[in-house]
Amino acid sequence: MADRYLHLTGTAPGRFLTRRLGLPQPAPLRRWTLETPHLEGPLLHLTAGASAVTGVAEALSRSGLPVVANTDRPAAIVLDATGVTTAAGLGDVHAALHPVVRSLAPGGRIVVLGTVPSPDDHHQAAAQQALEGFVRSLGKETGRGSTVQLVRIPAGGAAQAAESTLRFLLSPRSAYVSGQVIELTTATAAPGPAADPAAPLTGRTALVTGAARGIGAAVASVLARDGARVIVLDVPGSREELERTADRLGATALPLDITAPDAADRIAAAAPDGLGILVHNAGITRDRRLANMPADRWASVIEVNLDSVLRTTDELLKAGVITRGGRIVATASIAGIAGNTGQTNYAASKAGIIGLVRSLGPRAAADHGVTVNAVAPGFIETKMTAAVPLFIREAGRRMNSLSQGGLPVDVAEAVAWFAQPDSTAVNGQVLRVCGQSLLGA
Repeated sequence: MADRYLHLTGTAPGRFLTRRLGLPQPAPLRRWTLETPHLEGPLLHLTAGASAVTGVAEALSRSGLPVVANTDRPAAIVLDATGVTTAAGLGDVHAALHPVVRSLAPGGRIVVLGTVPSPDDHHQAAAQQALEGFVRSLGKETGRGSTVQLVRIPAGGAAQAAESTLRFLLSPRSAYVSGQVIELTTATAAPGPAADPAAPLTGRTALVTGAARGIGAAVASVLARDGARVIVLDVPGSREELERTADRLGATALPLDITAPDAADRIAAAAPDGLGILVHNAGITRDRRLANMPADRWASVIEVNLDSVLRTTDELLKAGVITRGGRIVATASIAGIAGNTGQTNYAASKAGIIGLVRSLGPRAAADHGVTVNAVAPGFIETKMTAAVPLFIREAGRRMNSLSQGGLPVDVAEAVAWFAQPDSTAVNGQVLRVCGQSLLGA
């Protein structure tokens, strides 16, 4: 559904009116296209104190942006704050960014590099945790479609582990991601570069559940764009729409109820050479306040959104269907983080996905060489949100740092980043794709 308010604020009368009334002034977001794959302008590389990781300059040189030490109009700013270990050292963060933050180009990116807070050094832990509050606040200040993130590199690690993350965050692909903290792991295997950077998922088979329409169809489309052979799965009742999606993408349609007892067996049969990417996107809502919610409405949401994900994941990992180096990506929701009136069942299921990811991620990497991550969408423009009452819909759109709803492709780009061959160090993460929603922030 078109965002008429966003269109209005793009006109001269609209800008004047909304400015006078003190209303939000969202900036159109620049998303990835084949013609515009990168931000326009240089990347300003700054350091607060002495860097505690190696290879930052080399990692940034492969971001797709020209790296400079000084510029009047940066498209992106990366501040290496990994060496900040004291409260006094935070002054270097202010000194580095204070003079340049206003010069950031519209739609620009700021990425702060930090390290994991130490359990053995409370001064270092305090300083590094302070960066999280700093980044989340700065993300609410920059405006003009700009975003701000914090990337934590393990102590003693190298910036090479952050290359796929930096490419994503410093590109138009991350247009609706802001105020996020991404904590990288010490990978059990070195990141594997893609043979073809233009099609990094070539040779991998991806299965996307709930893929007949909306976010699932967008995920399947982006994975296919990036070279994956895609299997799209949805309930048999959506067979026609599923087959249309498959035909459009050159994918394979698998009409299947993911809650079926033999779902894992049928998925394995559809991917005889194994799966390199498994995306759990299928989900339902059965909204009612708890006092008015019968048991069947509770059970159906938990079964589809959580129990089927747990069961099929366990069975596919145990059978070796998800190949070593594989990626599992599940769809959570900001409802699972912040809660939502009338959605105790849905919020419980999506919070359960977060628990699954954080617990299974380290073990799946160690035992199977597979990473496990999740996206947590906020207000995304779909047919479902178009049916939301007007005032609630407008509140969902405006109550974030970017003052607008996201698009299904925004979620899909995040999934594709998790799926990258060189995203080995990205594991056990839950990325909110919500424009830095004010809910649960």
